[in-house]
Amino acid sequence: MTNAIYLTTTEPFSGKSIYALGLVNLLAGKTDKISYFKPIITVGKKEKDRRLTLIKEHFKLAQAYEDMFSFTIQKAFKEINRNNEAFLIDAIIEKFKRLQESSDFVVVEGTDFAGFSSNVEFNGNVSIAKNLGIPAAIILNCSHKSDVEIVEQAISTTNAFLSNGVQVLTLVANKVEQGKETELLKKLTQALPKEILISAIPVHLELSNPTMEEIRDAMGAKVFFGENLLTNRVDHVIVGAMQLRNFLQRVKNNTLVITPGDRGDIIIGALQANISKNFGKIAGLVLSGGMLPEDSIVQLVEGLETVVPILQVEEATFEVVTKINDIKARISADDKEKIAIGIGLFEQAVDEKALTAKLVGFHSDVLTPRMFQYQLVKRAKSNKKHIVLPEGEDDRILQAADQLIKQNVVELTILGNREFIELTVKRLNLSLDLDAVKIEAPVSSIRFEEYAQTLFELRKSKGLTIEMARDLMLDVSYFGTMMVFKGHADGMVSGAVHTTQHTIRPALQFVKTKPGVATVSSVFFMCLPNRVSVFGDCAVVPNPTSEQLADIAISSAESAKMLGIEPKIAMLSYSSGSSGEGEDVEKVRKATQLVRIRRPELKVEGPIQYDAAVDPEVGRKKMPDSEVAGQASVLIFPDLNTGNNTYKAVQRETGAIAIGPMLQGLNKPVNDLSRGCTVVDVFNTVVITAIQAQET
Repeated sequence: MTNAIYLTTTEPFSGKSIYALGLVNLLAGKTDKISYFKPIITVGKKEKDRRLTLIKEHFKLAQAYEDMFSFTIQKAFKEINRNNEAFLIDAIIEKFKRLQESSDFVVVEGTDFAGFSSNVEFNGNVSIAKNLGIPAAIILNCSHKSDVEIVEQAISTTNAFLSNGVQVLTLVANKVEQGKETELLKKLTQALPKEILISAIPVHLELSNPTMEEIRDAMGAKVFFGENLLTNRVDHVIVGAMQLRNFLQRVKNNTLVITPGDRGDIIIGALQANISKNFGKIAGLVLSGGMLPEDSIVQLVEGLETVVPILQVEEATFEVVTKINDIKARISADDKEKIAIGIGLFEQAVDEKALTAKLVGFHSDVLTPRMFQYQLVKRAKSNKKHIVLPEGEDDRILQAADQLIKQNVVELTILGNREFIELTVKRLNLSLDLDAVKIEAPVSSIRFEEYAQTLFELRKSKGLTIEMARDLMLDVSYFGTMMVFKGHADGMVSGAVHTTQHTIRPALQFVKTKPGVATVSSVFFMCLPNRVSVFGDCAVVPNPTSEQLADIAISSAESAKMLGIEPKIAMLSYSSGSSGEGEDVEKVRKATQLVRIRRPELKVEGPIQYDAAVDPEVGRKKMPDSEVAGQASVLIFPDLNTGNNTYKAVQRETGAIAIGPMLQGLNKPVNDLSRGCTVVDVFNTVVITAIQAQET
């Protein structure tokens, strides 16, 4: 089930307030632990978002206003322009998760499409909903659109979310012409997937048209008369620039009159029309041009028992008309009548029982890269570990260390010359607090002799002398690995400037493998658009035997489970099932049998081709009875040549984030970086090393 939903639209003024009010009112009947969250608001720091204020005040949410959003839209676009989309999404996920953990339900609202690129905002809403892992409620503005246009927009919008892995729970056709709801519902039901709940809310003039108060606020007008009547609704606007007899013919019910302040005849005529049973109600007057009526006219108005709101502005008549035509009605927190109407429309139009069932029955299998990385960081923070970074004089290591310390993910020891590191931190303009990390150079370490002696005792049977041990201990890879071995650090990450062999040789020599594990191997966590797959082995074992392949598969399944991925193992080959023969296929077939014998509870299939392993349609055709085909999460390659090239091809061609390699099978975590690694790679590898350390 889900305890959250994402309200989104494709254009401004689609009537999200009606649906938001109705939905929160529905939820309030079931729990008082409701949160409302708008990741990006379209007002500045000094203003408050209208809808957040409306929901918070009307439903008396205990949630602080500052917890109801993450970014202003100006701040969001600054981060996007700086290529910091990952930071943006991570911050939104983090705040959402906090709300989700403390609430029974979170209503998330997308952006308002106010003044920025519609395409950018629409794609942003899809991305946020996807990364939060929650279903969408799409609200369409059907005002002044034909049924054909509405249906086409419904199809394209729904497909955009579904194709990006976001489930659409419900679609709401809002502001539908009264009397046409049933006909439109029928057409939408035929056009959209049957599992989507479809509703149609009719247009309501009292909610669609602005009040005199909204006009006053939007225009910055002065109230000349009738301040207690500013709730009057404006359904029509006319300009009083003609003779009175012609003006009166155009007065309809709830008409706003715009006229220059010196047109006393129009002012008096409008006030008289308002009390006449032969003319429609006057909603109010706006006096343009910065002019006020003559004193005698003012005196006459003051003596009337019945008056209407009269506003005064500085702008000329044409400019006033233009601005007022652009004003859109909103529901404010103190407008109880509009709130009641909005909730009533929701209750009449939406099948609340069906909507509740949809929410309870929702389950998402989508795991986006940002969701995965967020979960990793949260897991690492839950039980902080101490990681040693031997290559402390590399810029990327220090930049990653800066981020790790700022986010309070791990404790760090950085190996290298302190003075050089301090100068590098200044040169890179980092805010890294060097007092928050330990900086140590092997040559001057108080542990140097202890470590050399330990290495000598461990390796003397292999011909190692104490002098050789001291020489080796000057090497940062040996020193860092010894820190892990002795328990002075929980894990090590290296390889930014050293080869894989240089990084892992000390671990193989004295950290050794876990009991029952004969093969040290590696995995990459491939963060694809809608899932995270585990690739093994892509870095260590060149040409594994069947026994080694089985070891790699079992270790990879354990690594997947450790990071919250259900292991469904595909033993890859150029053949699927029993269709192929040959030495290479038989090696994979035997490895698959060994996995089943050693770990019968694991779901494993092999030999199987890559497409049959990951594509549901191909999997059903080639291996219809398989529990793994088409849904594999752990992919085991037959050799290093295949694995290394495949992970790099997938990474480059799809833009996938490749986290790793993570070494598996060692008694304590030691992980290797690529010499072409980025700061993000270093950060992610430290995080998974910390999680490994939690498991040892």
